[in-house]
Amino acid sequence: MALATIGAFGTGEWPEAVTVMLFYQVGELFQSYAVGRSRQSIAALMDIRPDYANIERDGKLEQVDPDDVAVGDTIVIKAGERVPLDGIVTQGNSALDTAALTGESLPRDVAAGDEVISGCVNLSGLLHVRVTRPFGESTVAKILDLVENSSEKKAVSEQFITRFAKYYTPCVVYAALALFLIPTVLLAVLPTLPGFLAGTVWTDWLHRALTFLVISCPCALGLATPVAITVATGKAAEQGVLVKSAASLELMGRIDTVVLDKTGTVTEGKPRVTDVLCAESMDESTLLAAAASLEKPSEHPLAAAIVEEAQQRALPLQPVTAFSAVAGGGVTAKAENVVLLAGNERFMDDSGVAVSDTMRSAAAKLAEDGKTPLFIAGNGALLGVIAVADVVKEDSAQAIAALRDMGCEVVLLTGDNRRTAEAIARQVGVDRVIAQVLPQDKARCVQELQAEGKKAAMVGDGINDAPALVTADVGLAIGAGTDVAIESADIVLMRSSLMDIVDAAALSRATVRNIRQNLFWAFFYNAIGIPVAAGALYPAFGITLNPMIAAAAMSLSSVCVVSNALRLRGWRSRRKKAAAPVAKAAPQVYDRTETNSKEADDMDKKTITIKGMMCAHCVSHVEKALTALGVQVDVDLASGTAVVTGKADDEALRKAVTDAGYEVVDIK
Repeated sequence: MALATIGAFGTGEWPEAVTVMLFYQVGELFQSYAVGRSRQSIAALMDIRPDYANIERDGKLEQVDPDDVAVGDTIVIKAGERVPLDGIVTQGNSALDTAALTGESLPRDVAAGDEVISGCVNLSGLLHVRVTRPFGESTVAKILDLVENSSEKKAVSEQFITRFAKYYTPCVVYAALALFLIPTVLLAVLPTLPGFLAGTVWTDWLHRALTFLVISCPCALGLATPVAITVATGKAAEQGVLVKSAASLELMGRIDTVVLDKTGTVTEGKPRVTDVLCAESMDESTLLAAAASLEKPSEHPLAAAIVEEAQQRALPLQPVTAFSAVAGGGVTAKAENVVLLAGNERFMDDSGVAVSDTMRSAAAKLAEDGKTPLFIAGNGALLGVIAVADVVKEDSAQAIAALRDMGCEVVLLTGDNRRTAEAIARQVGVDRVIAQVLPQDKARCVQELQAEGKKAAMVGDGINDAPALVTADVGLAIGAGTDVAIESADIVLMRSSLMDIVDAAALSRATVRNIRQNLFWAFFYNAIGIPVAAGALYPAFGITLNPMIAAAAMSLSSVCVVSNALRLRGWRSRRKKAAAPVAKAAPQVYDRTETNSKEADDMDKKTITIKGMMCAHCVSHVEKALTALGVQVDVDLASGTAVVTGKADDEALRKAVTDAGYEVVDIK
């Protein structure tokens, strides 16, 4: 563009020189406007950095820099102030505006014991928060770092355009020089001029060369990808989806297989009461109150779930005495004059509690659904059964149905036992289940899918998911997950919702379509404009192109590309219009202890009889303890056994189970 302007000035064509620069500046103006609009969402995110923190010292509140607050300090957050650091509420209750972080419009209620993250706004009340992370490791600091570095890795299409422009630009300059020099030399040395040179002078060819330079400017080509990516990244940020790189945003739309971790990803990762079955002459409130009173002294996660359910229902709890935990069975205590028992079916039988066939069948059905049934008895009579399970997130089934509608195969990859995995799979409608996977083998499972020719995305939240997140073509971390998982992922889902996977894939596909449209227009413009500027129509039609028209066409091309990219700002989330889950065939189930049977044939197989397991949580503890030895494990709660496949001596196996808090009866 500069060469064309200088050439126009050199030949005395002042109007043309000024017009070329004018149109060029108009194009630049539109480009700046587009980039500015697309960065609005990102700029809004940058505003979440807190300016100060209120810390109580010597009985007075003092405003300090968030970097100066240490872990363990207590900060005070007033109404209307932004939460400066991550921590746990120790005093007060309020509602937090999390829209800037998660995109959620509804505030989140918090009280003593709840976790708060930096960047949220305290809407009401006074909160005292004990800091759990320094500012450099806080949620807001990590978000800002992600946003600032999101464009470091270019998209594949942008990399191609960069390589193309490396050769295109010098070729255009050389072609323009040839377009001017060759005819000029021929005019000087030939006595008889060829047809295309007849009636021309050297200034005519200089004009054509300048016009060729102007119309060949690759502005539209260079804008085609980065403007669309910038707009899409800002739009994703509005939805609570943080994209670390342009490459991952572009690749997300090409994913055909989505691999989901179970706990904390598909499920909430926290046991909750799901069913309450009452015996005759017993009501739910009375049963729950009795069970919660009995379980309150226990530290077992299932006990905590029952107590939490009773507290949510505002049920009165009675103090208990003579609390005792019975290994392999349950717990017992006395409330007033009633001896209460809670535990598994075997514990009821051993305690002489009569359990009807109807209640046994109902409990067995609950167990088949991946739930843990707890029998509750009082003074030797069965009061009822309470089922506890890690429940599926509200939108998991909807999100999986939407992914399948988009043509993606959905795989559930979990280290949990086969029965629980199958139960969850039936609820959410996945295509395949790979169960009982060792943490170190999750990455290998992803590699196996890639070896089948799949473009795989991995979604997880735990430390054990980190290798798989890195191995996958695109790794997506649940925002509420561990720091390691978030650092390993390409995309972070701040709302911890699987529907954000659908949004990320849909936005990526819309972005790729937009980029292709932009590239088509840019190449189409150059394919038509460059030959005309070079004089291809002059011999037959006598048509030439003025530099001013070329500059206008160049600017129009850039404006068209930018305007098309800005259409992405109108993209809407599929959250509200995703299809409901539909009935489908049962998923294919792969038990890694079975799929690896060929390898296992050469390994030792031992059966460990274990005393003390009473629920799915106990099964998980035993599985983790044994798999840490590098063996494959299949734990059966009903029989109280664990089948171990691999190289491990009996003493190591016995120690692992004992250290986990259970007793080894026998190893065969």
